[in-house]
Amino acid sequence: MTNPTHIVGGGLAGSEAAWQLAQAGQPVILHEMRPVRTTDAHQTESLAELVCSNSFRSDDPNGNAVGLLHEELRRCNSLIMATADRHQVPAGSALAVDREGFAADVSRTLEAHPLITIAREEITGLPPTEWGPTIVATGPLTSPSLAEAIRAACGEDSLAFFDAIAPIVHRDSVDMSKAWFQSRYDKPGPSGETEAYLNCPMDEAQYLAFIDALNTADTTEFREWEKDTPYFEGCLPIEVMAARGPETLRFGPFKPVGLTNPHNPTVKAYAILQLRQDNALGTLFNLVGCQTKMRYGPQAEVFRMVPGLENAEFARFGGIHRNSFLNSPIVLDNEMRLKAAPHLRFAGQVTGVEGYVESTAIGLLTARFLRAELAETQAAPPPNTTALGALLAHVTGGAIGAETPGVFQPMNINFGLFPPVKAEPAPGRRKAGKTERRAAMAGRARADLSAWLAQNAASEMVA
Repeated sequence: MTNPTHIVGGGLAGSEAAWQLAQAGQPVILHEMRPVRTTDAHQTESLAELVCSNSFRSDDPNGNAVGLLHEELRRCNSLIMATADRHQVPAGSALAVDREGFAADVSRTLEAHPLITIAREEITGLPPTEWGPTIVATGPLTSPSLAEAIRAACGEDSLAFFDAIAPIVHRDSVDMSKAWFQSRYDKPGPSGETEAYLNCPMDEAQYLAFIDALNTADTTEFREWEKDTPYFEGCLPIEVMAARGPETLRFGPFKPVGLTNPHNPTVKAYAILQLRQDNALGTLFNLVGCQTKMRYGPQAEVFRMVPGLENAEFARFGGIHRNSFLNSPIVLDNEMRLKAAPHLRFAGQVTGVEGYVESTAIGLLTARFLRAELAETQAAPPPNTTALGALLAHVTGGAIGAETPGVFQPMNINFGLFPPVKAEPAPGRRKAGKTERRAAMAGRARADLSAWLAQNAASEMVA
């Protein structure tokens, strides 16, 4: 019988890796420490629990790199994407899910797979060499003992940053005489809906008072050793954005464009806070862009200043936690193996990617590299013209200045990671614009992914 492959960590990356290996005929033991040991961010023992937003972000495969990554993952038979599609909730052109239904479905699927064993236990040190090739996908909330063992093996410190989560409120506590449902520019979502978001308008005086309250609210104090840890720019606490200037939020998540208030259609709002559906029932909504480090009491006070949220009831307050990740371009090779201990591969956010689909993508790729190794074949990496390849290139060496400690930072997938492409201008224009360039990159990615999938077909099954 084939020896099982061990995977440490049952988050998005670990769950995807387990699925990819098992579907190729490889037995897997998936180690997940919850509920034996919990974390500061998780609330359940479900595999693939979403601890921050319930959004997988844009599902547009032509104009957005995240949507293109969605498409590529679907073409690679991703468990995470298939499950997300089954548990979709309205979110305009984005893909958002009922977080509890999603995680429960992933858990049931993996638990029912005949080649997957779930071991609920904490792994406190580096997996031993006698386990054979192993994937470590413990995420940014790796337990302290394992994190210390990883740092010791790497010969250098892991980097760290703070990540924040947004509050969630009960839908029936929102005052609909002030708020309304509408997607920005009435852009339809995958199901055709154009009213995916709840919108709360503010006039100039209300907005400026809200900013003042953010700037003076009581926030969580960091320990001395945490004070120099940076934030991830893609998920800044709202009060950090507010401190950068009073207009920062108004030109960011609170921008008022593309929305018309049916309660007062002739007056343009100065700023608009949007809420996105968080569960399939539509009873819970999260405050978009409102991830925060405020203490719970001040959170309630500040967010209830927003018109429509005066009587908001909070199902979950926002919070902040410290995340750790490897200096991957230095410590990992181009197949995600730890150079100091090549029997270990790493996957997910701990490698320096940010976002649900990015973590899933690295889990999928790491599993494909490993199953090719088990089949005694060579798996070519995806071309860097694809979303999968562009993300992998960033993690394994594409980040400029990655050799300098403190420079390598977590990255979401974006078209800036792709090689340039020649695009034809739109009719009547002399030069190709952003829309044409992105569409050209997406078209090239599709063709190159097809060629890569065909090239690797021979190494899909474990011998």
